[in-house]
Order: sequence, then structure tokens, then C-alpha cells
Amino acid sequence: MNADSRVMEYFPNTLSINESEALAKRIIQHFDEHDFGLWAVEIKDVNDFAGFIGLSTPQFEAHFTPCVEIGWRLDANHWGCGYATEGALAALEFAFQIAKLNEIVAITTVKNQRSRRVMERAGMTHSPSDDFDHPMLPGGHALSRHVLYRMANETELQLRI
Repeated sequence: MNADSRVMEYFPNTLSINESEALAKRIIQHFDEHDFGLWAVEIKDVNDFAGFIGLSTPQFEAHFTPCVEIGWRLDANHWGCGYATEGALAALEFAFQIAKLNEIVAITTVKNQRSRRVMERAGMTHSPSDDFDHPMLPGGHALSRHVLYRMANETELQLRI
């Protein structure tokens, strides 16, 4: 999945097997440190790893950090089935009802309309004044400009679940 250029279109590069294994180790470590993280997604009756969805803490500084971010990455074979939205809603429910977090953010590059639609379907809101240049990308990089979506714990999730 991480080596698929379609999946990684809005990331600086695809990942090698070693880089994917390192990512998996960081995800496990994040669970150990925070009691939440990115959950593996498997499709019922398919028994196929479809990707991951969940919560993480960004490892960079920006005007909205520290924070907890919701994110997803799905194999292209599972796009367009509603899994990202369904998983995002479940992660938001966990964040607010179980983890008792105050706010969740989501970020993506300006051009990533698929992820932006998931953020909007999940009820997150975007304010252009929150947009930023990602500090881990060089200035002028084609993907450097990012949008920030937010959802506060007071937001009523029941209407969307």
C-alpha cells in the first residue's frame, strides 16, 4: 500500500518495505505511549488488510500543535466504499467518548480532495485562516500548503453516526 503511487500521491514519496516496517513500529510505539493510535483496517468477509485509520500526535510544530490528529490511509482497491468515513467517525467517537479528548484535527495537502471530503462528511470544519505550510516539507514544495480541519468535543457526533 505504501509503495503504491496512487495511495501516496499526496505524500512526498512512496515508502520502501523497510520504511513501511519502521512506520508500523512507530504506530505500535504510539499505542504504548498514548493508549491510542492508528488501527489496522480489515474488510469483513475479505480478510484483507485494507489500510489504517485512527489517531496520532504529529511530530512537528505548527500553530495548532500539540494536538491529536485523525488520519487514514487505505489501499486503492478499497477507495470509494465509505470505509474512510466510517472509520473516521468511529475514531472520532473513540476520541471524544473514550479518550475524552477536547479537540481532533485533520490535515492534508490543499489538493487532496478525497481526504477533504472525508473530513467534511465526518463533520469537521475548515477555516482558511488555519491553512499552513507543512514544516517538514521544503519551502516551495508542490505539497507544502496544507489545510487544517477541526472538531471540538462538544460537536454532536450522533447526527452523523
